[in-house]
Amino acid sequence: MDTEALRSFVRAAELRQLQHAAEELGVTQQAVSKRIATLERELEVRLFTRTARGVELTLDGQAFLPHARGVVAGADRAVTAVRPGSRALRVDVLGLRTAQAVVLHDYWRSHPGTDLDVVTLRVDDPLVAAAAVRSGDVDASFRAVPDRSALPADVRMIPAFDSPLELLTGPAHPLAAARSVTPSQLRGLRLWVPGIVARSEWSVFYDELATAFDLSVDATGPNFGNEVLLDTLADSPDVATLVGSRDRYLWPTTHDLRRIPITGPALVYPLSLLIPATKPHPGLRAVIDHLKALAPAPEPAWRPSWAG
Repeated sequence: MDTEALRSFVRAAELRQLQHAAEELGVTQQAVSKRIATLERELEVRLFTRTARGVELTLDGQAFLPHARGVVAGADRAVTAVRPGSRALRVDVLGLRTAQAVVLHDYWRSHPGTDLDVVTLRVDDPLVAAAAVRSGDVDASFRAVPDRSALPADVRMIPAFDSPLELLTGPAHPLAAARSVTPSQLRGLRLWVPGIVARSEWSVFYDELATAFDLSVDATGPNFGNEVLLDTLADSPDVATLVGSRDRYLWPTTHDLRRIPITGPALVYPLSLLIPATKPHPGLRAVIDHLKALAPAPEPAWRPSWAG
């Protein structure tokens, strides 16, 4: 059923004048008349009777009106749900327990009533995320393209916030009792980070990190998720991993895992935001301002080559 015909019927019923309905809808009176006539033929009933003052609903028209209103309202909501500028601000994060999601949740709590849609694109290549920003599928993406020359001309990459890394260990690990550790203390340790994918930004990050500090970052084995990783750490006397200081991890109290800050220098993952170069979503400015107000990472700090 033609929604524009339903819209013409609803406005004519409410205004009781085909000409007034046509003026409001930006079409001719003849167009409104044709739409309503087509609708009546489809329904096989008369919806209006003509009067000296305009039109009046028939009994069938009165019965049909609330349902037609519902269809028109639903169509309008559907369009609003996907139209940039009128729909919710749609932001891509790597996962709902990542620092990105935590920071967005803090923003939403401090800005009650904000219409925010947090999604997770199931992609590892940041250029695919950049394409989603370019096409308007998302309004922003917490991704970085380390090779800026590969970034599409109509997509910008701006700094979002720094995420200092922490060492996460089980209670039997040699560094479990440390209040902080330095990068040099991590040399020779097995730092297990499953899920490092070729061409991903974190692949570049860990390659540069391992080279800069002579570390052994182990990405072997399938990634069975955080729960399996945490179970492994809890039982292991020699395996540790690296996590962001704002990343949210939950584990049973019996695991007794330890999050240990890394200092001298801090190891910082610089989170970036991919946004359209022109006509960004109106709600994006407030989010960017919130990110700028976050506490900076401790100094001195090491960052990968694409930071800044």
